[in-house]
Amino acid sequence: MNIEEVREYCLSLPEVSESFPFDEETLVFKVAGKIFLFLPLDAMPVFVMVKCDPVLAIELRERYAEVQPGYHLNKKYWNSIYLSERLDSELITSWIFHSYREVIKKLPQYKRKPLEEQIQ
Repeated sequence: MNIEEVREYCLSLPEVSESFPFDEETLVFKVAGKIFLFLPLDAMPVFVMVKCDPVLAIELRERYAEVQPGYHLNKKYWNSIYLSERLDSELITSWIFHSYREVIKKLPQYKRKPLEEQIQ
């Protein structure tokens, strides 16, 4: 999976927006104004940072060398995923979708409910 494929997948999810709120090199994707994915465009090797359930975050780090604690983020909730050919695109998109859902779960009900209906 490459940068453009990550971008296309993120934008295919309901109510997602993209912006550069921090600098010109870090693209972020938000749902309902909350970040669910960071994409540093100038990083080599290429990686994304996604929100994750704390227990799952640890399991993924132990299982996959490409999954590391979130770079400059709360390492309990964020993972950095290096986009390696060894990781299947479906696996990466499932982690992105998990991040998206983790953010939605924390939204107030009036925002959460319509989004949950769109993704079921």
